[in-house]
Amino acid sequence: MQKTARLMQGNQAIAEGAFYAGARFYAGYPITPSSEVADVASRQLPKLGGIYMQMEDEIASIAAVIGASLSGKKAFTATSGPGFSLMQENLGVAIMGEVPCVVIDVQRSGPSTGLATRPAQSDFMQIRWGRHGDQTIIALCPATVPECFSLTVQAFNLAEKFRTPVVLAADEIVGHMRENFVMPAPGELPVIDRVRPTVAPDQYLPYNFDGNGTAPLASFGSEYAFHVTTTMHGHNGFASTDPANATRRIAHLHRKIEANRDEIVLTKSFDVEDCEVLIIAAGAAARTARAAAERARQAGVKAGVLQLITIWPFADKEIMAAARNAKHIVVAEMNYSGQLAGEIARIVGNSIKLSRVNTYNGEVMYPQAVLQVLGVAGAAAAAK
Repeated sequence: MQKTARLMQGNQAIAEGAFYAGARFYAGYPITPSSEVADVASRQLPKLGGIYMQMEDEIASIAAVIGASLSGKKAFTATSGPGFSLMQENLGVAIMGEVPCVVIDVQRSGPSTGLATRPAQSDFMQIRWGRHGDQTIIALCPATVPECFSLTVQAFNLAEKFRTPVVLAADEIVGHMRENFVMPAPGELPVIDRVRPTVAPDQYLPYNFDGNGTAPLASFGSEYAFHVTTTMHGHNGFASTDPANATRRIAHLHRKIEANRDEIVLTKSFDVEDCEVLIIAAGAAARTARAAAERARQAGVKAGVLQLITIWPFADKEIMAAARNAKHIVVAEMNYSGQLAGEIARIVGNSIKLSRVNTYNGEVMYPQAVLQVLGVAGAAAAAK
Protein backbone atom coordinates (compact mmCIF):
# COMPACT_ATOMS: atom_id res chain seq x y z
CA MET A 1 0.00 0.00 0.00
CA GLN A 2 1.37 3.39 -0.98
CA LYS A 3 2.17 5.68 1.91
CA THR A 4 1.07 9.29 1.92
CA ALA A 5 3.23 12.16 3.14
CA ARG A 6 1.62 14.48 5.66
CA LEU A 7 2.60 17.99 6.66
CA MET A 8 3.15 17.55 10.37
CA GLN A 9 4.36 19.72 13.24
CA GLY A 10 7.23 18.51 15.41
CA ASN A 11 5.20 18.43 18.61
CA GLN A 12 2.45 16.50 16.86
CA ALA A 13 5.01 14.00 15.60
CA ILE A 14 6.26 13.56 19.16
CA ALA A 15 2.76 12.68 20.37
CA GLU A 16 2.20 10.35 17.41
CA GLY A 17 5.53 8.68 18.11
CA ALA A 18 4.48 8.06 21.70
CA PHE A 19 1.25 6.41 20.56
CA TYR A 20 3.16 4.29 18.04
CA ALA A 21 5.48 3.12 20.85
CA GLY A 22 2.45 2.01 22.87
CA ALA A 23 2.10 4.90 25.30
CA ARG A 24 -1.40 4.97 26.70
CA PHE A 25 -1.07 7.42 29.60
CA TYR A 26 -0.26 11.13 29.58
CA ALA A 27 -0.26 13.48 32.54
CA GLY A 28 0.85 17.07 32.16
CA TYR A 29 0.41 20.75 32.77
CA PRO A 30 0.28 22.91 29.61
CA ILE A 31 3.34 25.05 29.06
CA THR A 32 4.65 26.83 25.97
CA PRO A 33 6.21 25.63 23.67
CA SER A 34 5.23 22.00 24.39
CA SER A 35 1.46 22.44 24.69
CA GLU A 36 0.65 20.85 21.33
CA VAL A 37 1.87 17.49 22.67
CA ALA A 38 -0.75 17.70 25.41
CA ASP A 39 -3.38 18.88 22.95
CA VAL A 40 -2.87 15.91 20.63
CA ALA A 41 -2.72 13.50 23.57
CA SER A 42 -5.98 14.86 25.01
CA ARG A 43 -7.81 14.17 21.75
CA GLN A 44 -6.18 10.92 20.66
CA LEU A 45 -5.48 8.91 23.80
CA PRO A 46 -9.16 8.31 24.69
CA LYS A 47 -9.68 6.98 21.14
CA LEU A 48 -6.82 4.54 21.72
CA GLY A 49 -8.21 3.30 25.02
CA GLY A 50 -5.70 5.40 26.93
CA ILE A 51 -5.93 8.09 29.60
CA TYR A 52 -5.14 11.79 29.46
CA MET A 53 -4.91 13.72 32.72
CA GLN A 54 -4.34 17.45 33.03
CA MET A 55 -2.65 17.91 36.39
CA GLU A 56 -2.45 20.91 38.70
CA ASP A 57 1.30 21.33 38.13
CA GLU A 58 4.40 19.61 36.84
CA ILE A 59 5.21 18.02 40.19
CA ALA A 60 1.93 16.14 40.11
CA SER A 61 2.37 15.39 36.41
CA ILE A 62 5.59 13.42 36.75
CA ALA A 63 4.28 11.73 39.89
CA ALA A 64 1.22 10.52 37.97
CA VAL A 65 3.44 9.30 35.12
CA ILE A 66 5.54 7.28 37.56
CA GLY A 67 2.42 5.74 39.08
CA ALA A 68 0.96 4.88 35.69
CA SER A 69 4.21 3.23 34.59
CA LEU A 70 4.36 1.14 37.75
CA SER A 71 0.79 0.09 36.99
CA GLY A 72 1.99 -1.37 33.70
CA LYS A 73 1.34 1.41 31.19
CA LYS A 74 3.85 3.22 29.02
CA ALA A 75 3.53 6.81 30.23
CA PHE A 76 4.85 10.23 29.28
CA THR A 77 4.60 13.95 29.91
CA ALA A 78 5.67 17.10 28.09
CA THR A 79 6.99 20.36 29.49
CA SER A 80 9.56 23.13 29.05
CA GLY A 81 12.35 24.62 31.18
CA PRO A 82 10.45 25.95 34.23
CA GLY A 83 8.20 22.89 34.38
CA PHE A 84 11.16 20.58 33.89
CA SER A 85 12.80 22.19 36.90
CA LEU A 86 9.77 21.26 39.00
CA MET A 87 10.02 17.65 37.88
CA GLN A 88 13.57 17.08 39.07
CA GLU A 89 12.89 15.54 42.48
CA ASN A 90 10.40 13.05 41.12
CA LEU A 91 12.68 12.27 38.19
CA GLY A 92 15.15 11.23 40.88
CA VAL A 93 12.42 8.97 42.28
CA ALA A 94 12.01 7.35 38.85
CA ILE A 95 15.77 6.86 38.53
CA MET A 96 16.09 5.34 41.99
CA GLY A 97 12.97 3.22 41.53
CA GLU A 98 14.04 2.24 37.99
CA VAL A 99 10.68 3.30 36.59
CA PRO A 100 10.53 3.53 32.77
CA CYS A 101 8.95 6.78 31.53
CA VAL A 102 9.52 9.51 28.96
CA VAL A 103 9.70 13.26 29.56
CA ILE A 104 9.47 15.66 26.61
CA ASP A 105 11.35 18.91 27.26
CA VAL A 106 10.70 21.38 24.44
CA GLN A 107 13.37 23.91 25.36
CA ARG A 108 12.70 27.64 25.40
CA SER A 109 14.55 30.82 26.26
CA GLY A 110 15.07 31.54 29.97
CA PRO A 111 15.89 31.78 32.79
CA SER A 112 12.56 31.75 34.64
CA THR A 113 9.71 32.76 32.33
CA GLY A 114 12.23 34.25 29.92
CA LEU A 115 10.98 34.47 26.36
CA ALA A 116 8.30 31.84 26.72
CA THR A 117 7.61 31.38 23.01
CA ARG A 118 11.19 31.63 21.77
CA PRO A 119 13.82 28.92 21.23
CA ALA A 120 16.90 28.00 23.21
CA GLN A 121 19.06 24.99 23.99
CA SER A 122 19.86 25.85 27.56
CA ASP A 123 18.52 22.77 29.38
CA PHE A 124 21.22 20.29 28.40
CA MET A 125 23.00 20.54 31.75
CA GLN A 126 19.77 20.61 33.74
CA ILE A 127 18.78 17.38 32.02
CA ARG A 128 22.03 15.74 33.09
CA TRP A 129 22.62 17.24 36.52
CA GLY A 130 19.25 18.61 37.69
CA ARG A 131 18.79 15.98 40.39
CA HIS A 132 20.90 15.45 43.48
CA GLY A 133 22.92 12.34 44.18
CA ASP A 134 24.82 9.86 42.03
CA GLN A 135 22.68 9.17 38.98
CA THR A 136 22.64 9.36 35.22
CA ILE A 137 20.01 9.68 32.51
CA ILE A 138 19.44 9.18 28.79
CA ALA A 139 18.53 12.18 26.61
CA LEU A 140 17.82 12.35 22.87
CA CYS A 141 17.61 15.48 20.71
CA PRO A 142 15.67 15.65 17.41
CA ALA A 143 16.50 18.06 14.58
CA THR A 144 13.67 17.22 12.17
CA VAL A 145 10.00 16.32 12.32
CA PRO A 146 10.68 12.70 11.30
CA GLU A 147 13.24 12.52 14.10
CA CYS A 148 10.65 13.86 16.54
CA PHE A 149 8.62 10.76 15.74
CA SER A 150 11.37 8.14 15.54
CA LEU A 151 13.32 9.37 18.56
CA THR A 152 10.18 9.39 20.68
CA VAL A 153 9.73 5.72 19.77
CA GLN A 154 13.39 5.16 20.60
CA ALA A 155 13.00 7.01 23.91
CA PHE A 156 10.27 4.59 24.98
CA ASN A 157 12.33 1.62 23.80
CA LEU A 158 15.33 2.70 25.87
CA ALA A 159 13.16 3.50 28.89
CA GLU A 160 11.51 0.09 28.77
CA LYS A 161 14.72 -1.86 28.12
CA PHE A 162 16.84 -0.18 30.77
CA ARG A 163 14.11 0.69 33.31
CA THR A 164 15.00 4.38 33.37
CA PRO A 165 13.50 7.78 32.57
CA VAL A 166 14.44 9.10 29.14
CA VAL A 167 14.26 12.78 28.15
CA LEU A 168 13.49 13.93 24.63
CA ALA A 169 15.25 17.31 24.49
CA ALA A 170 13.61 19.08 21.58
CA ASP A 171 13.63 22.86 21.15
CA GLU A 172 10.94 25.36 20.20
CA ILE A 173 12.04 25.54 16.57
CA VAL A 174 11.90 21.80 16.01
CA GLY A 175 8.74 21.46 18.11
CA HIS A 176 6.84 24.05 16.06
CA MET A 177 8.26 23.54 12.56
CA ARG A 178 6.29 21.62 9.96
CA GLU A 179 7.79 19.17 7.48
CA ASN A 180 6.60 16.37 5.26
CA PHE A 181 6.34 13.14 7.21
CA VAL A 182 5.40 9.61 6.20
CA MET A 183 3.94 7.62 9.08
CA PRO A 184 5.68 4.25 9.50
CA ALA A 185 3.42 1.24 9.26
CA PRO A 186 2.80 -0.76 12.46
CA GLY A 187 5.78 -3.02 12.97
CA GLU A 188 8.04 -1.01 10.66
CA LEU A 189 9.90 0.50 13.61
CA PRO A 190 10.88 -1.79 16.48
CA VAL A 191 8.87 -1.36 19.68
CA ILE A 192 10.31 -2.75 22.90
CA ASP A 193 8.20 -3.63 25.92
CA ARG A 194 9.51 -4.11 29.44
CA VAL A 195 10.40 -7.63 30.55
CA ARG A 196 7.76 -9.11 32.82
CA PRO A 197 8.49 -11.58 35.62
CA THR A 198 8.03 -15.28 34.97
CA VAL A 199 8.72 -16.55 38.49
CA ALA A 200 6.00 -17.30 41.00
CA PRO A 201 4.66 -14.17 42.73
CA ASP A 202 6.15 -15.17 46.08
CA GLN A 203 9.61 -15.44 44.49
CA TYR A 204 9.57 -12.08 42.67
CA LEU A 205 12.32 -9.58 43.51
CA PRO A 206 11.76 -6.26 41.70
CA TYR A 207 15.41 -5.18 41.85
CA ASN A 208 17.24 -8.48 41.39
CA PHE A 209 19.19 -7.33 38.34
CA ASP A 210 21.61 -9.58 36.49
CA GLY A 211 25.00 -8.17 35.49
CA ASN A 212 24.50 -4.94 33.56
CA GLY A 213 20.90 -5.79 32.74
CA THR A 214 17.72 -4.93 34.59
CA ALA A 215 15.25 -6.91 36.65
CA PRO A 216 11.82 -7.81 35.22
CA LEU A 217 9.14 -5.31 36.19
CA ALA A 218 5.72 -6.42 37.37
CA SER A 219 2.66 -4.17 37.51
CA PHE A 220 0.89 -2.76 40.52
CA GLY A 221 -2.51 -4.40 40.77
CA SER A 222 -1.32 -7.71 39.34
CA GLU A 223 -0.71 -10.92 41.24
CA TYR A 224 2.77 -9.62 42.01
CA ALA A 225 2.90 -7.56 45.19
CA PHE A 226 6.09 -5.52 45.42
CA HIS A 227 7.49 -2.47 47.15
CA VAL A 228 8.94 0.69 45.57
CA THR A 229 10.67 3.27 47.74
CA THR A 230 12.81 6.36 47.25
CA THR A 231 15.11 5.07 49.99
CA MET A 232 18.17 2.96 49.18
CA HIS A 233 16.76 -0.52 48.78
CA GLY A 234 17.81 -4.11 48.27
CA HIS A 235 16.67 -6.71 45.75
CA ASN A 236 13.26 -6.93 47.44
CA GLY A 237 12.57 -3.20 47.17
CA PHE A 238 12.64 -2.57 50.91
CA ALA A 239 15.00 -0.11 52.60
CA SER A 240 18.55 -1.22 53.21
CA THR A 241 21.40 0.65 54.89
CA ASP A 242 24.00 -1.99 54.06
CA PRO A 243 27.08 -0.22 52.58
CA ALA A 244 27.77 -3.09 50.18
CA ASN A 245 24.21 -2.90 48.89
CA ALA A 246 24.46 0.88 48.40
CA THR A 247 27.68 0.45 46.43
CA ARG A 248 26.13 -2.22 44.25
CA ARG A 249 22.88 -0.31 43.72
CA ILE A 250 24.41 3.05 42.76
CA ALA A 251 26.93 1.39 40.47
CA HIS A 252 24.09 -0.48 38.77
CA LEU A 253 22.20 2.74 37.99
CA HIS A 254 25.26 3.92 36.06
CA ARG A 255 26.56 0.68 34.59
CA LYS A 256 23.30 -0.45 33.00
CA ILE A 257 23.63 2.63 30.78
CA GLU A 258 27.43 2.83 30.50
CA ALA A 259 27.75 -0.83 29.49
CA ASN A 260 25.20 -0.33 26.73
CA ARG A 261 26.32 3.11 25.53
CA ASP A 262 27.10 1.90 22.02
CA GLU A 263 23.45 0.95 21.63
CA ILE A 264 22.23 4.17 23.23
CA VAL A 265 24.50 6.81 21.66
CA LEU A 266 23.30 7.98 18.24
CA THR A 267 24.88 10.54 15.91
CA LYS A 268 24.66 11.53 12.24
CA SER A 269 27.63 12.69 10.21
CA PHE A 270 27.77 14.73 7.03
CA ASP A 271 30.96 15.10 4.95
CA VAL A 272 33.26 14.32 7.87
CA GLU A 273 35.58 11.94 5.99
CA ASP A 274 37.79 14.69 4.56
CA CYS A 275 36.74 17.63 6.72
CA GLU A 276 39.33 20.01 8.08
CA VAL A 277 36.66 21.90 10.02
CA LEU A 278 34.16 19.85 12.02
CA ILE A 279 30.97 21.62 13.11
CA ILE A 280 29.23 19.90 16.02
CA ALA A 281 25.64 20.73 16.90
CA ALA A 282 22.30 19.25 17.97
CA GLY A 283 18.63 19.97 17.37
CA ALA A 284 17.76 23.09 15.39
CA ALA A 285 21.39 24.24 15.53
CA ALA A 286 22.36 21.12 13.56
CA ARG A 287 20.20 22.37 10.69
CA THR A 288 22.10 25.66 10.82
CA ALA A 289 25.40 23.79 10.92
CA ARG A 290 24.55 21.79 7.79
CA ALA A 291 23.58 24.91 5.86
CA ALA A 292 26.79 26.63 6.94
CA ALA A 293 28.93 23.62 6.01
CA GLU A 294 27.38 23.48 2.55
CA ARG A 295 28.14 27.14 1.94
CA ALA A 296 31.64 26.73 3.36
CA ARG A 297 32.39 23.92 0.92
CA GLN A 298 31.19 26.08 -1.93
CA ALA A 299 33.74 28.65 -0.74
CA GLY A 300 36.54 26.08 -0.64
CA VAL A 301 36.50 25.25 3.09
CA LYS A 302 36.32 21.52 3.79
CA ALA A 303 33.64 21.56 6.47
CA GLY A 304 31.70 18.62 7.87
CA VAL A 305 28.97 18.25 10.48
CA LEU A 306 28.49 15.87 13.37
CA GLN A 307 24.90 15.98 14.61
CA LEU A 308 24.57 14.85 18.21
CA ILE A 309 21.32 12.89 18.55
CA THR A 310 22.03 11.34 21.93
CA ILE A 311 23.02 14.14 24.30
CA TRP A 312 23.43 11.93 27.36
CA PRO A 313 25.41 9.74 27.64
CA PHE A 314 27.76 11.97 25.74
CA ALA A 315 29.18 10.90 22.36
CA ASP A 316 32.86 10.91 23.38
CA LYS A 317 34.02 8.16 21.01
CA GLU A 318 31.95 9.41 18.10
CA ILE A 319 33.32 12.93 18.44
CA MET A 320 36.92 11.76 18.45
CA ALA A 321 36.29 9.54 15.43
CA ALA A 322 34.63 12.34 13.44
CA ALA A 323 37.41 14.78 14.35
CA ARG A 324 40.28 12.47 13.43
CA ASN A 325 41.31 14.59 10.43
CA ALA A 326 39.99 17.94 11.60
CA LYS A 327 42.18 20.89 12.44
CA HIS A 328 39.35 22.98 13.86
CA ILE A 329 36.14 22.12 15.74
CA VAL A 330 33.28 24.61 15.85
CA VAL A 331 30.45 23.98 18.33
CA ALA A 332 27.17 25.71 17.51
CA GLU A 333 24.44 25.89 20.15
CA MET A 334 21.66 28.21 21.30
CA ASN A 335 22.84 29.07 24.79
CA TYR A 336 25.31 31.48 26.39
CA SER A 337 27.57 29.14 28.32
CA GLY A 338 28.45 26.56 25.67
CA GLN A 339 26.96 23.56 27.44
CA LEU A 340 27.93 21.15 24.67
CA ALA A 341 31.20 22.93 23.94
CA GLY A 342 32.38 22.41 27.51
CA GLU A 343 31.90 18.67 27.18
CA ILE A 344 33.63 18.60 23.82
CA ALA A 345 36.57 20.59 25.21
CA ARG A 346 36.84 17.98 27.96
CA ILE A 347 37.09 15.26 25.31
CA VAL A 348 39.53 16.81 22.81
CA GLY A 349 41.60 18.84 25.24
CA ASN A 350 44.21 21.00 23.55
CA SER A 351 44.73 18.63 20.62
CA ILE A 352 42.39 20.50 18.25
CA LYS A 353 41.46 24.18 18.00
CA LEU A 354 37.93 24.67 19.34
CA SER A 355 35.66 27.64 18.65
CA ARG A 356 32.19 28.35 19.99
CA VAL A 357 29.18 29.85 18.25
CA ASN A 358 26.54 30.80 20.80
CA THR A 359 23.26 32.61 20.24
CA TYR A 360 20.83 33.36 23.04
CA ASN A 361 18.58 36.11 21.68
CA GLY A 362 15.43 34.04 21.32
CA GLU A 363 15.85 33.67 17.57
CA VAL A 364 17.00 30.91 15.28
CA MET A 365 20.74 30.65 14.79
CA TYR A 366 21.61 31.75 11.26
CA PRO A 367 24.31 30.06 9.15
CA GLN A 368 26.15 33.38 8.89
CA ALA A 369 27.04 33.17 12.59
CA VAL A 370 28.92 29.93 11.91
CA LEU A 371 30.41 31.14 8.64
CA GLN A 372 31.91 34.17 10.41
CA VAL A 373 33.89 31.86 12.66
CA LEU A 374 35.02 29.89 9.61
CA GLY A 375 36.20 33.10 7.96
CA VAL A 376 34.10 32.58 4.85
CA ALA A 377 34.05 35.76 2.78
CA GLY A 378 30.81 37.74 2.82
CA ALA A 379 29.52 36.11 5.98
CA ALA A 380 29.98 39.16 8.18
CA ALA A 381 27.91 41.43 5.98
CA ALA A 382 25.01 38.98 6.00
CA ALA A 383 25.22 38.06 9.66
CA LYS A 384 22.20 38.64 11.90
